[in-house]
This record gives sequence, C-alpha cells and structure tokens, in this order.
Amino acid sequence: MAEQAGDKTQDATQHRRDEARKQGQVVHSQDLGSAALLVIGVMLIQNWGSGLVDVAGQFMRHQLGTVPALTVYSPDAIAQSQQIVMSWGGILLPILGFMALASALSSIFQIGFLYLPERLAPDISRLSILSGLQRIFSLTGAVKLGFGLFKISIVSIVAAAVIYERYAQVLYSSGFDTGELAVFLIDILLSTALWVGVALFVLAIFDYAYQKWKHEQDLKMTHREVLDEMKNLMGDPQIIARRRAIQRQMALNRIGDKVPKADVVVTNPTELAVAIQYDPVEMRAPIVVAKGAGLVAQRIRRLALENNIPVVERKPLAQLLYKEVDINHPIPDSSYAAVAEVLAYVYQLKGKKLPKMPQAA
Repeated sequence: MAEQAGDKTQDATQHRRDEARKQGQVVHSQDLGSAALLVIGVMLIQNWGSGLVDVAGQFMRHQLGTVPALTVYSPDAIAQSQQIVMSWGGILLPILGFMALASALSSIFQIGFLYLPERLAPDISRLSILSGLQRIFSLTGAVKLGFGLFKISIVSIVAAAVIYERYAQVLYSSGFDTGELAVFLIDILLSTALWVGVALFVLAIFDYAYQKWKHEQDLKMTHREVLDEMKNLMGDPQIIARRRAIQRQMALNRIGDKVPKADVVVTNPTELAVAIQYDPVEMRAPIVVAKGAGLVAQRIRRLALENNIPVVERKPLAQLLYKEVDINHPIPDSSYAAVAEVLAYVYQLKGKKLPKMPQAA
C-alpha cells in the first residue's frame, strides 16, 4: 500500500545514482573542507611561522629604518619589488600550496573527480526571493541553523577550555616584556585555533554522515519509478519475455532440424547435450550441430531417441564441447581422440566402419 501511494521505499538504482551525479547531486560537506583547512593552516603556521615572522621583521626594519628617496629610480624600484616578491614568496608559497592541496584533496575525498561545466552557467531561478525563503524556512534550513548554533556553542566551550587551562600564564603575562608578550599571545592564539579546528573537524565528520544519509533519502525511488526505469533502459518486461520465448522457440526449431542429421549425442548425463555430425566427404572434422543445457538438453535427447540416434554419456567430453565449441563449428584438435572413440562405438553399434578422421596437430 505504501508503494502504491508513492512512498519512496526502494533504494536508488545505479542508473539513478549516475544521473544524480551528472546533475551535481553528490555528498559534500563544506564544513569538512573548511575544518581541514583550518587545522592544516594552523599546523603550517606553527612549523613555518617563525620564518614568516623573520621575513616580516626584516621587511619592517628595512622599510622603517631607511630614509625614503624623494625620487623613484626605475631599476632600483624593480629590484626592490623583486626582492620583496622573492622573500615573501619563498615563505608564503609553500604554506598556500599545501593549503590549496588540502582543499583539493578534501573535495576529491568527498565527491571524487567531477567535471560539470554547465553548473557554472548562471541560474536565474537562484535569484528568486520565494525560492530563497523556501530554502531558509525548510527542514534542511532548520537543521543547518540548529547545527550552526551547536557549532558556535562547541567552539566557545573549546576556546574557553584552552584559555582556562593556561589561566595562570595569562595572569602572569602582565610581567612580560613586549617581545615575550607577543610570543605568548601568538602561541595561545594558535593553540586555541588548533583545538577549535579539531573540534570543528569532528563535527564536520558528523555533518558529512548526515549529508550522506540525506543524499540516500533523496535518491530513494518508488516502486513505480523503478519499473519505469527498467522499461526505459531494457524495455517492457512483457515484451522482453515474449521476445525471449520467440528466440527459445526458434532455437528449438533449429534443433528439430539439426538433431535428426546427427550421428551421436553426447550427454552430461542430464544437464548438457551436444549433437555431433561427421561426414568425411564434406567435413574436415566432426562438427557440433546442436547443443544445450536444461530444457534444451532434454529436447535434444528426446529428438535423438525419436530418430534412433545413439545417446552416449561422456561427462568431461560433453562439458568441453558445450563450453568451447559453437554450433556449426568443428571440434578442437585436442578432442579428436575422444570424439573418434565415441563415433567408433556408434558405428560399431550400427555395424558400420568408422571413416578415417584427420589426425590431431
């Protein structure tokens, strides 16, 4: 009843998932990437921050410790600009490069490689005030608002805990000189930022899990949608069944024409049946004129009995011929001896002499 009413109770098919991905509907948490960037950025500054401070100090001493020229000489200005770029770039580029790499890896981890140039095109519907209000006052908007308030609470608690742990140092910081106070403030700032980033990263993992669950719920399908998709991809099941029935009947008709001309039928004994014909005048080697499994094998054996064609049980040979030889194709050289033995037995039953078969290569 639920499925008939249109409830989405069926898991999404692979085709539905592929189509959703092509439209940009993927599991993605912005908080996960932001938290990862914050943690990595703070760790990079903690390791390379001293170099950044040294460059900044040298730059300030140079700029404030010299008398500026009243006129600008172009070669000197170019050389000074190159020196500034080299000194700042040498310390900033590795930091920015690692952060860019972390940002890219965060997106790849979540959604993989996905290129959607059409998503860059402007969408006028996004400018609709009504659509914006619907997104804000929807269940998703309420969840985002609640999660945002929860994150603010967690960040506040973590920051307060980090500062409280170093409460004694904060009290004694009034006795620090200017340099010591600057180092202390930077240290406590980076420590707080790092622990806040870790807390945000943990929360982002839960946010990613929620986004994944919501994505699965959005992709779910009704029973009717599953059937419609099968019809679009494979055709109507009734038509498919009818087509298969016709193909099966045509195969049985071909078997009815070929089996009576066979010299012997090799069986498995009940699951497989292979009909073999050999005419030394027209054939280089014996050929398989019909083969089948299950009901088709029963049909072949029944036709063989009706037409007085010997049925010989040779399990390994039947399996080999059924697996490796197509209909109307000669048997492989490696099977000449086994087939010759079967044909010799059949010809002996009929009181005939077996024609000479070609030798295996």
